[in-house]
Amino acid sequence: MAKRPKPPAIVAELGRPETPEETAARKAENSRLYRQRKTINNLVAAIGVSLLAVAAIVFMVPRNDNEVLRDVDFSEVASQAQPGYEQPLADPAVPEHWQSNQAEIRTGADGVTEWYIGFMLLEDDQAVEYVGLSQGINANDTWTYEKVDQRSPTGAITINGEEWVEYDYSELDSDEAGNTRYSLVREVDDSVYVLYGSHSAESVQELAALVP
Repeated sequence: MAKRPKPPAIVAELGRPETPEETAARKAENSRLYRQRKTINNLVAAIGVSLLAVAAIVFMVPRNDNEVLRDVDFSEVASQAQPGYEQPLADPAVPEHWQSNQAEIRTGADGVTEWYIGFMLLEDDQAVEYVGLSQGINANDTWTYEKVDQRSPTGAITINGEEWVEYDYSELDSDEAGNTRYSLVREVDDSVYVLYGSHSAESVQELAALVP
């Protein structure tokens, strides 16, 4: 006795057997979803491989964690700015371990023009001390007073036959002293030179010996 064919399964969502068209559509949708999941998995795997490659490169490349200090050619800046001023702009021949990190013409709210050079004194390529030079052109007493952080002179010192007014506040702690722990001031013709440093008096005096 021949077996009767098994009746089509009833689909729960439909409450009846699928039609051939519905079966074909279901299989097509399942195939689409499978391909989509495979594509996403491949994409995730590719991104993972890329990230691993980048990480490998980062670890392989040698790094220097030391701070990179600016190295400004202040002589060139002075040469370019000089045609605009009658007074010679200071251009000291500082030692090799003195590196300028800034050099520029500034104009304050009081209208005084200032030629500024900032120096970092290096030791094993690390900055260990700061010394600044401010040349005020046609400067006034208020400008000078502000440059020495509103401090009073403490004496005078002669360097290379030239007398400088001294502002020695070496006894102050670093936070209070700031960049004007020790300062020197001298007026030459229509310029006022203010030299100052964050550490030693000797470094500021060394710069004073190089200023005309």
